[in-house]
Amino acid sequence: MSKLILYSQPDCHLCEEAVTLLRAAGLGDGYLEVDIETDLELLKRYGILVPVLLREDNQRELLWPFDQPQLVEFLETDQ
Repeated sequence: MSKLILYSQPDCHLCEEAVTLLRAAGLGDGYLEVDIETDLELLKRYGILVPVLLREDNQRELLWPFDQPQLVEFLETDQ
């Protein structure tokens, strides 16, 4: 499976919901969570968009809001 990055912020209830969905999809620790507040460029890019899930293999991003079926499709689609 591709390396996954979850861009998030501290004290973000939507980010917590995204983590819950990732765990429900069986990913457990199968992703890297990155706090966008530690990097000015990430903050500029994702500021109001978090949580955002990035697949490193194809650079696709899944923007919030997403649900379990959308997450599964994102993870399974190669394009």
